[in-house]
Amino acid sequence: MFEMLEERTTERVTTVPVVSAWSPDGLDEIVPGMFLAGILSSLSVSELSGHDRVVVLRAQQRMASFYEAQLAETMTAIEDHCAQLFDGDVELAHDAASAEIRCALNLTRRAAEGQLDFAQTLRHRLPVVWDALLAGSIDVRRAKTIAYETAHLPAETAQLIVDQVMIEAPNLTTGRIAARLRRLSIDAAPDEAKDRYEHAVDGRKIVLTATDQGTATIGAYDLPPDRAARAVDLINGIAESLRVAGERRDMDQLRADVFLDLLNGDTPGAGHELKRGKSRRSKAGVVDVRVDLATLTRLAEHSGELAGYGPVIADIARQVAEDNFGQQWRFAVTDETDQIIGSGITRRRPTAALRRHVETRNPTCVFDNCRHPASSSDVDHTKPWSDGGKTAKENLDPLCPHDHYLRHKAGWTYQRNPDGTITWTSRLGHTYTNKPDPP
Repeated sequence: MFEMLEERTTERVTTVPVVSAWSPDGLDEIVPGMFLAGILSSLSVSELSGHDRVVVLRAQQRMASFYEAQLAETMTAIEDHCAQLFDGDVELAHDAASAEIRCALNLTRRAAEGQLDFAQTLRHRLPVVWDALLAGSIDVRRAKTIAYETAHLPAETAQLIVDQVMIEAPNLTTGRIAARLRRLSIDAAPDEAKDRYEHAVDGRKIVLTATDQGTATIGAYDLPPDRAARAVDLINGIAESLRVAGERRDMDQLRADVFLDLLNGDTPGAGHELKRGKSRRSKAGVVDVRVDLATLTRLAEHSGELAGYGPVIADIARQVAEDNFGQQWRFAVTDETDQIIGSGITRRRPTAALRRHVETRNPTCVFDNCRHPASSSDVDHTKPWSDGGKTAKENLDPLCPHDHYLRHKAGWTYQRNPDGTITWTSRLGHTYTNKPDPP
């Protein structure tokens, strides 16, 4: 079927047999290069099954990553040549190379400089990331996330941390990669992380800006994450309580109105025309914090985790676990292997013990790479109740409203594996194994 005779890998060019028939299952095994590019350019995607279109999508993404890596390599090569022209003047070489890239690709000066800086980071500071991009195992979004989240670290520390993340990076979203890098960065240098946090919080601010639609945007920056998470969860709870019969606003609109009502000292929901109806009870802010026992007892300075937010420094994790803000705070204490050795709430209020167990075991939605907090997710029966599924801890998992809807309406199914991972199967027949966030 295809007449391409050479396959390019990251190490060599080898002769391969002529392909006379294409097997979609084999496409996932072909490394990005001329051979794969030839196959993809010869395909008519519209003639493929839904299952095979997904296989092609993955192959196209690998090729896109391959070209991004080559683009970075060429940009650094241009700067290397400029350095030779200007007798090793690094600053002048960088400016000249970015100007060349700017004109060649019709970019703004800032965009060209950013592209070149990113390329240099991949080729010289984080070569393992460049290798993964060239091999097609990660995409440029993941590569940029890794570069950004480690930019503040010394090069040697950054490389050690990135090496730990790269093992799983191909199967993680940018959000999960960023969270893991932040946690590892905190643990690698807790004192430095604390200094960065305190410096950033000192610069906290509120900014009001106008939009070109005539509306206004309020931005709150560099807030303490525990207080910010509690505030957002409180807003969500009040907004949920206003979803009564006749309410025409969606949840985003409700949250925005509650936010303004609270800041203006108004009663949330007042002044909006609603039909009479029974309101759901507004829940108090609920925030999960995960912290190991050594940190809780001040014997270590390991990072903690706010479910749905991400890693926080040890002081914040301890503060959430120790302080009683008059709201419900749930915590899980873990040992050095991340196994739960204790859990509870800082203020007792009626709650279902079973749901608390499910949320403690899985602090976020268990859909593939979703990080929505379990505390504001639905508790789903793995084996549906209608099919005889029991309401028991081994048959319950948290799913955010969106993924709960997707699971039941779009034909997705899932099963929990003995090792704690969860395998999802799509309507198109593809399987995705998700390793949920640790408790």
